[in-house]
Amino acid sequence: MAKIERIELRMVDLRPKVERTDAIQSFVSQETPLVTITDSDGARGTGYSYTIGTGGSSVMRLLADHLAPRLLGRDADQIEAIWHELEFATHATTIGAITSIALAAIDTALWDLRARKQGLPLWKLAGGAKDRCPLYTTEGGWLHISTEALVEDALDAKSKGFTGSKVKIGKSHGSEDFARLSAVRKAVGDGYEIMTDANQGFTVDEAIRRAERLRELDLGWLEEPLPADDIDGHVRLNRASSTPVAVGESLYSIRHFREYMQKGACSIVQVDAGRIGGITPWLKVAHAAEAFDMPVCPHFLMELHVSLTCAVPNGKYVEYIPQLDDITSSRLKIEQGMALAPSTPGLGIDWDWDAISSRSIGEFEREIRQGG
Repeated sequence: MAKIERIELRMVDLRPKVERTDAIQSFVSQETPLVTITDSDGARGTGYSYTIGTGGSSVMRLLADHLAPRLLGRDADQIEAIWHELEFATHATTIGAITSIALAAIDTALWDLRARKQGLPLWKLAGGAKDRCPLYTTEGGWLHISTEALVEDALDAKSKGFTGSKVKIGKSHGSEDFARLSAVRKAVGDGYEIMTDANQGFTVDEAIRRAERLRELDLGWLEEPLPADDIDGHVRLNRASSTPVAVGESLYSIRHFREYMQKGACSIVQVDAGRIGGITPWLKVAHAAEAFDMPVCPHFLMELHVSLTCAVPNGKYVEYIPQLDDITSSRLKIEQGMALAPSTPGLGIDWDWDAISSRSIGEFEREIRQGG
């Protein structure tokens, strides 16, 4: 039984390659906590999570001061036990984003370590439902982008075999959103999915009104139409709209997802491993969604989520937003618009440690080891 002997903590700040705006914010920076765990056999696993520009320093302090030291001497294969112990150790701050983001970096590292030691890619270790999934792109659909550019990007994605494009909505008047989406639909035709994302920008009545206006465009889904804690509002909207309602980006507990599904407050589950606390709770949400006959279309983190989406039978889409290119030597493999699950053991992410070292923020670097 190999015990955990060393934990290395780093954080890098990744700037988006394109401007990213939505109805309530701009995505100006991805603070990326990295956790590398080494066991007594010398095996290593690396996990990560992210913020969109704030809170990274708090995540790193939580990792360094409270969570990582508790890993020393533990059997790295007891992932479930470790996850619950760490969650309980922070019960005064759960359930919230800072704690879940910190847990995610550790949990993902433990799964990477287990998969590497067993010589299996994550998608097989976690279930092995399929080796590829359809891909849709968000990178050309941000709110500030002109209608002409939206159309051009969607046509380009369609020509490459992508399944669909996501367009951000939340313009000052619903007619603007309708005009933009109508132009995209006219250009791509009926066989191409158009997803929309409001980023929690509407009230219930406004969301119902806009969903009705957009109904004729046959949209793939309406994502995060309301504040994430307004479950009853989502119930009202989901009953009133024929467009599927998608949630999950801003939910941080399996119990939050349970309540959404039980109450009929959503139709599509977008659980994010980087925000819910890692792979361990991600899989639980995905399997619960299967019991409700709901597809899983995870938010962001395509380099990790391609494996998880392929692991479960109800994994439907992977979201194309490249963000790790500056610190990895691997790339998401795409064939005819399908994202291919990695074939190498572990997460399938090849970290560029020289690039990480050059970008690592020194004040957050920490090595925690037994006896030191």
